[in-house]
Amino acid sequence: MPTNQKVFAKGIKFLTIALPLLFIGPSVIYNAFMNKNNVWHYLVLAIGILVCIAAVYFIFKGLKIIVDGLFDN
Repeated sequence: MPTNQKVFAKGIKFLTIALPLLFIGPSVIYNAFMNKNNVWHYLVLAIGILVCIAAVYFIFKGLKIIVDGLFDN
């Protein structure tokens, strides 16, 4: 059962996209909570939450693609 290298590399690419988002999202959320008196508080908080959701999406999509590449679905 050989591994499909192109599909496996595509999954790794998705995981490398998710890695910086895993650090940026919580940092932006922390920044939003530290500046509650600012007018942009809710906008920055929403952006941070969207970045965290995007990180989770890219992780699941990357892992699914890697599993598909390993088992030749």
